Amino acid sequence: MKVVINGAGIAGTALAYWLGRLGHDVTLVERAPALRTGGFVVNLWGIGYDAVEYMGLLPTLLDMQHTADELRMVDRAGRTRGGYPSSVLLKLARGRMATLARSDIAATIYASLDGRVETRFDDSVAAVEDDGTRVQVHFEHAAPQEADLVIGADGLHSRVRHHVFGPDARFEYPMGCHVASFEVAGYRPRNGNAYVAYTAPGRYVARFPMRDDRMLFFVLLRDEHLAGGAPNDHAGRKATLIRALDGIGWESDAIASAIAQADDIYFDSISQIRMDTWFRGNVALIGDAAACPSLIAGEGAGFALAEAYVLAGELHRHGDDTGAALAAYQARLHAAVARKQKLAESLAASFVPRTALGVCLRDYTTLLMRLPVFPKLLMGRYFHDEATLPAYGL
Repeated sequence: MKVVINGAGIAGTALAYWLGRLGHDVTLVERAPALRTGGFVVNLWGIGYDAVEYMGLLPTLLDMQHTADELRMVDRAGRTRGGYPSSVLLKLARGRMATLARSDIAATIYASLDGRVETRFDDSVAAVEDDGTRVQVHFEHAAPQEADLVIGADGLHSRVRHHVFGPDARFEYPMGCHVASFEVAGYRPRNGNAYVAYTAPGRYVARFPMRDDRMLFFVLLRDEHLAGGAPNDHAGRKATLIRALDGIGWESDAIASAIAQADDIYFDSISQIRMDTWFRGNVALIGDAAACPSLIAGEGAGFALAEAYVLAGELHRHGDDTGAALAAYQARLHAAVARKQKLAESLAASFVPRTALGVCLRDYTTLLMRLPVFPKLLMGRYFHDEATLPAYGL
């Protein structure tokens, strides 16, 4: 088949990998001028871990891990009052978990495409016309082309989803928070390999040590701390973050200086995408475009990898019957993703509590993770995947 994939993140590159390997004619389109760098660090486990193992890329990715020895929760004076060793989470994942930069996952998969896929950077799908047999795809810059199948792998604010299924507001469920991330070099203190986090009411800030003396920062803000709404440019992001963290304690002054130095800041709402169907005619969605579970839920990267594998597998299994393949793809994974999204609702309040009492209770509760039995009681359900990956023999 001729397949157009819009988006060269984890979902798009993974699907391109499988479809290219199966001999399909794939065009991978990315709006950015090159593969994106930076971004979040994610824990990959469960069916996502299985998917990269099927790809044969697990050894390469394990060599690229970013390791943290512990999660440490601190108070405004920097004193430890919560947290647990990272080995607790590794045990819950039965030893099958890797901590990786999202951009490293996508870049590793992209490097393995080995010329089997045409890639078009600095472009994006601008319109889609599906006559039931073929799809006419219009781009922002390139000439239109026909395809048998169009895939939206273009994230939370998917353009393919907007053109084919409707506006974001129909499917996006905001969770009342925004997230920012950025990297700087030479930040001190470093605290070895500890992930250190501090929470003030409605505001969460954490730092994670990276390679080459770089520090990755995460900031989560409840929407009430966004004076004037979410910023839409780099200067506005800097100003919003500095204002929100001003005077909250811990390392807020040093972090404000780091924000001022940052060359690039990711800033977006924490939202889920909930859809009853992930396909319409000869157009389908994958990854966050189809079913973003949100940063709070975690495992978004893992589900993207699993969805790419299952979609390619079902297309291979069903041959010319694309409709049956898309229906089978959705049937295998939709319920598992919906469950993950439901679990995230219960986590939202504890991620960024609104009150000082809520922050204290959350921090002290994390100390229970150091004791036998409690990790499974408190977190076990978040590490359980209802879905499994079939052996398609790809």
